[in-house]
Amino acid sequence: MTKKIKTSVLAPLVSLNYDIFPIEEIKFRSLEYYKNMNNRRTVRDFSKRLVPIEIIENCILTADTAPNGANQHPWHFVIVSDPDIKRRIRNAAEKEEERFYNSRATKEWLEAISPLGTNEKKPFLETAPYLIVIFAKTYGLSVKGKITKNYYVNESVGIATGFLISALHQSGLVSLTHTPSPMGFLNKILNRPKNERPFLILVVGFPTKSAKVPHIKRKSLHEITSYY
Repeated sequence: MTKKIKTSVLAPLVSLNYDIFPIEEIKFRSLEYYKNMNNRRTVRDFSKRLVPIEIIENCILTADTAPNGANQHPWHFVIVSDPDIKRRIRNAAEKEEERFYNSRATKEWLEAISPLGTNEKKPFLETAPYLIVIFAKTYGLSVKGKITKNYYVNESVGIATGFLISALHQSGLVSLTHTPSPMGFLNKILNRPKNERPFLILVVGFPTKSAKVPHIKRKSLHEITSYY
């Protein structure tokens, strides 16, 4: 007997909200966006200057527009500004980072990151006005508590995070992606459920006036692109 597959009701279709621009304007817009994003740098020296919460919320709303598997939005953003919670996160993160630098990391890994000048000390987790902790929902829960499957979770959350970083830069803020490993302590500190897995900590704010970044060179177009 053939098993019948239950199908869901299709969502109603609406007209696409799309502005048609002349090709020359499209070229100009693409180049201007690239020029702006090419100035984006990961920053580790954060000012204590306050950032209006509306800016952070707008950027997170932008992240939520990212394409995602089955439109399930398998992400959750926790905005942390409380000094005590930031201190707890820093203390827990530095414990994991100390283990990483002293025993977990391979010699090759340490050599690869040595030009960045990083170590187990992460003061930016306290000095920056905001930490945005991004969680990936490994599965969903219905109103009745039934487990539901989420699709393409890592891909979806990764794209949303990219949108968020871009939106923050476009707004005039700087950011830093921080991924201490393991990150299970974030569930405990932030009281997040078991179906949410920490994806990364995004440190957000303004740079200090004396902030410096490593001198790096981006790859050329022909190094990252193929044509067929």
